[in-house]
Amino acid sequence: MATTRALVVTRHGGPEVLAVEERDVAEPGPGEALVEVAAGGVNFIDVYQREGVYPTEPPYVAGFEAAGTVRAVGEGAAVAVGDRVAWSMTSGLHAELVLADSTRLLPVPDDVDLETACAATLQGMTAHALVTDCVRVQEGTVAVVHAAAGGVGQLLTQMITNRGGTVIATAGSDTKLEIARSRGASEVIDYGQSEDLAADIAAAARRLGADAGVDVVYDGVGKATFDASLASLRRRGTLVLFGAASGQVPPFDLQRLNSGGSLFVTRPSLAHYIEDRDELLMRGREVFEDISAGRLDIAIGGRHPFAEAAEAYRALEARATTGKLILVP
Repeated sequence: MATTRALVVTRHGGPEVLAVEERDVAEPGPGEALVEVAAGGVNFIDVYQREGVYPTEPPYVAGFEAAGTVRAVGEGAAVAVGDRVAWSMTSGLHAELVLADSTRLLPVPDDVDLETACAATLQGMTAHALVTDCVRVQEGTVAVVHAAAGGVGQLLTQMITNRGGTVIATAGSDTKLEIARSRGASEVIDYGQSEDLAADIAAAARRLGADAGVDVVYDGVGKATFDASLASLRRRGTLVLFGAASGQVPPFDLQRLNSGGSLFVTRPSLAHYIEDRDELLMRGREVFEDISAGRLDIAIGGRHPFAEAAEAYRALEARATTGKLILVP
């Protein structure tokens, strides 16, 4: 039995409930691997759990994304000692040592460093699922990406343009709009300065030749952008609501989908798009291949030790970040 420093959610609440504690970690059993963590990702799913929006029972170890090196394995493990791995959608990853189900670990290519792999795993596979399965983006697709300077937003913008689509990006400052342009956005809108976001999106869509509205809106902001997102869609367009940085979307009348033109709304979770190991490996492989080939640039917006984790989460929740924040044990 080893011990490890871990970032613990002591009770439901804000970032102030986080504490660094010593925890026991068992030796790996059959099919398990003990991983020495090099980096852990800071994500909104951690916030939703810590606040109790997603059911949890504190105290528990935070963290849903990490990358590191395998230090020990149990019988029949799918990895070997020394392998460099990354994984996500598994709780308790903000620790120096983590006992993992080896079938959920992704091999990291030699030319991708572990911090980049960590930053790319949850958000990269999320973006991959959103543009490949939630809506199949292809040549000519016109998409809105909200919060396009954030971690997922930057990846979505790159993936959409790599597939021949066109992006209308929204963000909250001139600096963030420039980041969105650098990732390939054709039109940018400062939603903090917009008096009518739906009208501004419609005008941008017309400039791109999409007079009837956009094909898809990728909305990780939630409550503050939801109405404008729905209003921006063409007939039979799709709103992909994958987050709620501004708050959860309240219940709404489904007849709005009818009156808007037989619209679709989906609320995906990455967990449902990587349940099968073959699908998990496919998504991870394609994301890492795009990084290796230079088709996908991963922006790390900040590195924080566990002692500064509350600061990192406050920045994330205030939407004051660009790129990906990581914790470095």
